[in-house]
Amino acid sequence: MSITKTTNVDQITVTENGIVLYREATRIMEDGNELSKTYRRSSLEPGQDLTGVPANVVAICNVAWTAEVIAAYQAQMEASRIVGA
Repeated sequence: MSITKTTNVDQITVTENGIVLYREATRIMEDGNELSKTYRRSSLEPGQDLTGVPANVVAICNVAWTAEVIAAYQAQMEASRIVGA
């Protein structure tokens, strides 16, 4: 009997304003049969620190987060702060 636990990023989505959403699936397997599966979802804002983020998600962020995307996102956040004040 062999029990293993694996965690993999199984979904990555980039929204129109550059936010990256990703889901990690953790599977517990016994002799090739799945005993359980859980999910953990995370989101990243353009320009956010990527320390500790899975490498395949970092690769997507590096492509999606151009200087223009980061600047537009920051301007959008600043505009929403002014309106909300």
